[in-house]
Amino acid sequence: MDEKALFLSFWEKEAPATRKVLSRIPEAKSDYKHEPKSRTARELAWLIVLEELFLIDGLEKGAFDWVERPAPVTVQEVLAVYDAHHDDITQRMKATPAATWEATVPFLFQGQEVMRVTGLQSCWGTLFDQVHHRGQLTTYLRPMGSTVPQIYGPSADEPM
Repeated sequence: MDEKALFLSFWEKEAPATRKVLSRIPEAKSDYKHEPKSRTARELAWLIVLEELFLIDGLEKGAFDWVERPAPVTVQEVLAVYDAHHDDITQRMKATPAATWEATVPFLFQGQEVMRVTGLQSCWGTLFDQVHHRGQLTTYLRPMGSTVPQIYGPSADEPM
């Protein structure tokens, strides 16, 4: 299995768990955050969605240019964007030539280059960051009155 195929296998494996976690955020408590410096649950969910949009845009354009966008007003809107784009993003990634994944591309933040790595390294870094933020969200769910879904195995809320 080549590196692109390996990445895409993990990308597709993680997506259902991510979708489950996002869907567990209670709308009425989506502004929950455990301390003042943290993002709200809705903002974390939106960050995960933005990272997917950012990722395919960067692969296709040959430069990853992070631009913050305010979170939608509701979790349902966040989920709608995720649902509308995730499968298309996956198909576009599959169609992206291996040379694009292997090319060194800049990662820009506020117009400044902060690193220069291969497209594949940026993809892995983004996936790891999504999993990290998904984990953060799971720690928010119970205090918001929701439940934690199974991710890699049973949770206290969903035994096998």
